[in-house]
Amino acid sequence: QVQFVESGGGLVQPGGSLRLSCAASGSIFSIGTMVWYRQVPGNQRDMIASITKYGYTIYDDSVKGRFTISRDNAKNTVYLQMNRLKPDDTAVYYCNGEPLLPTWGQGTQVTVSS
Repeated sequence: QVQFVESGGGLVQPGGSLRLSCAASGSIFSIGTMVWYRQVPGNQRDMIASITKYGYTIYDDSVKGRFTISRDNAKNTVYLQMNRLKPDDTAVYYCNGEPLLPTWGQGTQVTVSS
């Protein structure tokens, strides 16, 4: 089974930027569409950005214009560039495929606070 390892999170001030990475243990081109999710404790995991194998992207309204999803199929890695971060972006961020693969990574914590 393909496994995902998310990284790049941390503590950042409002208005700051972070770049998350999601490294897959197998071919993301074979998986197809890749998706970034985020989850706040007590809430469901929400999809925020997706990218097809050919680079077509879709964003949730909450991040549109601030976040950019990209992928490097040769490196089996998906990225999430997050700019103009807000406290509401505080969450654990995960990646997965679409349709969902059964194994989730550990996620990476993003905390936006002054």
